[in-house]
Amino acid sequence: MSYSLERAIAVSAVETACRLGEAVRAELAPADTMVKADKSPVTVADFGIQSQVSLALRAAIPDVRLVAEEEGEDLWGEERSGIREAVADHVRRVVPGVTEEDALAALSQGGGSEAGGSGRFWTLDPVDGTKGFLRGGQYAIALALIEDGEVVLGVLGCPNFAVDASDPNGPRGCLFVAVKGEGTRMRSLIDGAERAVRVSEIADPARAVFCESVEAAHSSHDQAGRITTLLGVSAPPARMDSQCKYAAVARGDATVYLRLPTRADYVEKIWDHAAGCLVVTEAGGEVSDVHGRPLDFSRGRTLSANRGVIATNGKLHADVQRAVQEVLPPD
Repeated sequence: MSYSLERAIAVSAVETACRLGEAVRAELAPADTMVKADKSPVTVADFGIQSQVSLALRAAIPDVRLVAEEEGEDLWGEERSGIREAVADHVRRVVPGVTEEDALAALSQGGGSEAGGSGRFWTLDPVDGTKGFLRGGQYAIALALIEDGEVVLGVLGCPNFAVDASDPNGPRGCLFVAVKGEGTRMRSLIDGAERAVRVSEIADPARAVFCESVEAAHSSHDQAGRITTLLGVSAPPARMDSQCKYAAVARGDATVYLRLPTRADYVEKIWDHAAGCLVVTEAGGEVSDVHGRPLDFSRGRTLSANRGVIATNGKLHADVQRAVQEVLPPD
């Protein structure tokens, strides 16, 4: 099956989202950030991008189902009026004529759709890596299409990601686009040029390059350190926020990304991994949970059948999984 239309829609939506995100970041004020009930930060960019992508998808696909991270009700109440106005203003800059009511309705529609193992739906993390966004580091806009529980299209927008890994101070901003059976391509946000990307060919675990979350609360740094010691890895880990870590593995900048459970009861969300998972596997890599099971996107809004995530260039997967099993406590 061809996904050329869906690919074009997703690329356009995420390119626009990258512009919106960078515009918010350039003008961000303290009043543009709030803290959700789970203590995680959320900004005008998170809400604005979810609204804008929802509007773009619905304009192209009227009966679209979108499962997204943010909840419109978080902006209810008089105390949130300033953020509501800022969200509508930024959405209006990229979608002219949109009213505040339209923008908020589109935002809320992202939280209302059901996920599961049958039918087709899109899933979105509007700003994956909000803390990275706030500190001027890496963040990603992650959009994926899921059909009957399988990810068939993934787009990662990485506005602050170096176009050329060998020139970290050079041009920044790229999309990673993967379609089932068609490989992964990197698209420059500067001129739209695309090229195929592939994972690293490194097969010696000692030469592995690990990337991990900046936030220790997201993945255990201590356990990751023990794993790299077991494998004989000497290179220090590259730490970055967001699904940009999947992009780094897909492009060959890194060979391993670990998301190790920090709590026994923690369950990953589908929007945190759907796009990145396909970007890596279509680039020739492998993604599983810590037990070697494929990530199961058919269980609703969470990866309830999985524990943690291992993403590698494929050649190192078995070695890394064995080391992970030796270090992690039993379930």
